[in-house]
Amino acid sequence: MKKKELYERVLAYFEQEMPEVETELHFGSNFQLLVAVVLSAQCTDKRINEVTPELFRRFPDAKSMSEVEADEVYEYIKRVSYPNAKAKHLVELSRRLTDYYGGEVPNDMDELLTLPGVGRKTANVVQAVAFGKSTMAVDTHVFRVSHRLGLVTKSDNTPLKVEKALMKHIPEEKIPRAHHWLLLHGRYVCTARTPHCEKCGLNGVCPKTDVKN
Repeated sequence: MKKKELYERVLAYFEQEMPEVETELHFGSNFQLLVAVVLSAQCTDKRINEVTPELFRRFPDAKSMSEVEADEVYEYIKRVSYPNAKAKHLVELSRRLTDYYGGEVPNDMDELLTLPGVGRKTANVVQAVAFGKSTMAVDTHVFRVSHRLGLVTKSDNTPLKVEKALMKHIPEEKIPRAHHWLLLHGRYVCTARTPHCEKCGLNGVCPKTDVKN
């Protein structure tokens, strides 16, 4: 099967199965989205959604979080992965947002990357979800599913290479949803250790290479 046909069939399947899709993180503003995405690194969305209600009640915006020290933020997020580092990053990024951007989250990639704790994946998620930009965030789920389905090649061995490959073949207007499609497929169907191939609607196109990895 040619690459173009593979992409068309995969995207058509996801569009039929998940026509309306969005992040599973709960948030009430762009700042809260940014905080939730930073916290979600190497942690489940379910755990983040358990932690953020109290965190956001205490710190609803960048200004309120910029006025405290990391140890106070830590008390609200100590059940997530790497809480010490994340608490430090959240306070520092809140201070930068307050000092340089009037407390608002910027929509420019380069400006987002100046924020402590914000890498390319986080910046792409914020751009897509908060600002509707056609960016492709590549996390472990997107990386794994893209390889298993043959959407990318073995030489696409870094998140950035996978991002560029997917961006090349997915129509621009579908890119924000495609991130969620691949992520959710990896989270609930094409799981890391024991993929649920029996309930996958893509068996007809999946090469099933490296499915145990």
